[in-house]
Amino acid sequence: MSALRPPRSGGKVRAARLTDLAALGELSRLCQSDGADTRSLGLPVNGPPIGVFSLFRLPLGAFQPNDLMFVYEEEGRIAGLVRVEREAVRDEWTIVELDAVGMANAGEIRFRLVQQLLREGAKRAAARFHVACADADGNVELLMQAGFMRYGEERVLFRAASAAMPDPWPDDRAADCGIRPTTSLDALPLARLYASATPAPVARLEAIRLADWERQGTHWRVPRSSLTPILRFADVEGFIQVSPDGGKDGTQLDAFLQVGVAKEDQPHYLKVLARPEANVSALVDFGLGVISARTTRGGDHRHDHGVIAPVRTYESPIDRRLEEAGFDSIASVNLLMKETLVRVAEPALVPAGVR
Repeated sequence: MSALRPPRSGGKVRAARLTDLAALGELSRLCQSDGADTRSLGLPVNGPPIGVFSLFRLPLGAFQPNDLMFVYEEEGRIAGLVRVEREAVRDEWTIVELDAVGMANAGEIRFRLVQQLLREGAKRAAARFHVACADADGNVELLMQAGFMRYGEERVLFRAASAAMPDPWPDDRAADCGIRPTTSLDALPLARLYASATPAPVARLEAIRLADWERQGTHWRVPRSSLTPILRFADVEGFIQVSPDGGKDGTQLDAFLQVGVAKEDQPHYLKVLARPEANVSALVDFGLGVISARTTRGGDHRHDHGVIAPVRTYESPIDRRLEEAGFDSIASVNLLMKETLVRVAEPALVPAGVR
């Protein structure tokens, strides 16, 4: 895919500096306000009640030492930025923000920022680049020109803070429904659950390993979603719902629930992964009860900004169960990825032929 682009302007792409903080904050605010002469990824929705600026706590205050940010500077003015979160364990990079201002050359600015990022990733042996974006402002076309491929779509659902939260579940009720916290020993059943709930081409691209399921707590970043970056600013817990019959070996799972209780001024997070035939209504209610318990300890309501939940299109009817629990759809986003690894076919025995 190719497209005619305007001649390159005289600006340059460089690494962000601490002295850019004020300008970057203003640029990010302008781009998330959906102005006519601005371009952004559009995650997950512009304006109240949620905006990317507040959702991911931008710009430099959210950074960790292994993250990257590049800016586009022209005539002493910052006109674009790309912000990347790096996962050191899996060598994967996630583009969290890609902004530019300027009606005429915003597309060119963002393309140059992405190209700089890809060159930097090649130097640092990045295995995969991930990005989620709204299908607007030429986002998908721009990224596909840079070598990204679209492999999925998600609905983002939101439950307003004004909606009453269910009461926390007592331990005996959770046990009766087969719900319990995850442990590292659940890695294999979780991998099997993921394989049963995810189309094979998507599972091959995401390449989640058994070791990734073993990691627990705040460092747990699987399963991936468009809102994965907000888990950095949340207390993350995982729960599983065991199948009533347990399957052949007694370890079969019906569903997995990831709960992120916000530590910043952002929504709480729910992610449900389930077998197609499983009913997750009880698990969703349990997850909301966990959030209620964690945010009302000592009678003090902490960071009450609602609950946000991403659901991929192939994961239906999970979205229906969330809507029954008071969630509303607020956005639809595309998932794209660029893989830098070269896949080589493994040696295998094949039928002998007669020549």
